[in-house]
Amino acid sequence: MKTEEKNYTNSNTRMSKKLLTIVGMGPGNSHATARRFGKEGYRIAMIGRKTDRHQTYMKLLADDGIESSSFEGDAGNEISLTMAFDRIEENLGPTDVLLYNVFTYRDCPPTVLKYQNMLEDFRSNVGGALVSVQRVLPKMLENNTGTILFTGGGLAFEPVPQYSSLALGKAALRNLCFSLYSELKPKNIHVATVTICGFIKPNTRFSPDVVADAFWKLHNQKQEEFEREITIE
Repeated sequence: MKTEEKNYTNSNTRMSKKLLTIVGMGPGNSHATARRFGKEGYRIAMIGRKTDRHQTYMKLLADDGIESSSFEGDAGNEISLTMAFDRIEENLGPTDVLLYNVFTYRDCPPTVLKYQNMLEDFRSNVGGALVSVQRVLPKMLENNTGTILFTGGGLAFEPVPQYSSLALGKAALRNLCFSLYSELKPKNIHVATVTICGFIKPNTRFSPDVVADAFWKLHNQKQEEFEREITIE
């Protein structure tokens, strides 16, 4: 297993700055959200299967004065993902905000979608989200605060046959989010999704910065204001 790509922050920084953990770091929504939270003083921990891809994001974040660390973990593998969260908590402390931004898709209508491929995609699209939540939740409950965010998609509302596997995942992820929202709201844990009904593109209503602002808005809501979903359409 690869070593992490960055030295960890010292104990003083660890105590003074909150931590956003992103599962599924990429050039769009997750990078924009890392920048949005980072500029508000958050440290960033990113989890992915191929940590070499994180080098670019870490440099861009560093250019903005944002601290970040990279951890290897496969969202579709419970053991691998759990180990990544263990290393994050051991080296950076508990996660204050979780963003699950993983999605796996294949160009395949449901009539020819193979059973095993559907299950494989579901592990990443939904199973990893459940594992991630269960891993960060104990400390959030202990601290009586926390935010859990999911990147949703319009396929949950209107599936497209060629993306049948991803549509199943997005519908299930939205359902999981709503169940968690109802269960955890009384405990002051905010669970919510930003559901994007279009293709991410800069300088449009589906800009990554628009999505990042929606995540930031959800995070800053007080318990009596909690929303379970913001839809961008």
